Amino acid sequence: MRWLWFPMLALFTYLAGEAAWEGRWALAAVYVTVGGGLSYWLSPWQGGRSVRHEEVQAMPEQERQVVIYWRPGCPYCMQLKSALDGLRDKAHWVNIWQDDAAAEFVRSVNDGNETVPTVVIDGEPHTNPDPGMVRARLDAMA
Repeated sequence: MRWLWFPMLALFTYLAGEAAWEGRWALAAVYVTVGGGLSYWLSPWQGGRSVRHEEVQAMPEQERQVVIYWRPGCPYCMQLKSALDGLRDKAHWVNIWQDDAAAEFVRSVNDGNETVPTVVIDGEPHTNPDPGMVRARLDAMA
């Protein structure tokens, strides 16, 4: 699933090209819009800048009060990200699809499953926590 965005982009590019070749410009525009959106949603770049698990572990504890482990295409991760709004930049975001150590950590705290979002608040992991709890902790940070 990590690389699903690439074949999806190729498929929608092909479909848009075929539709444009046939002169069906509206359909080509739909293919470009839908295909581009889905490909971006599943791509590793969708979430913005991520830090690596090793970087987070090397930080002093007071600098890693909130760490969010996520993956592209996860609706719960996007729900959390949108609920945090302007506070999301205070947290450290770790993409488990770009970092094998992060994926291993998530599996270690979720009975072998890569369940995201897994949020570590003050050293304690929480699986798919209430966004209000994460927001409250980010609000309390200096």
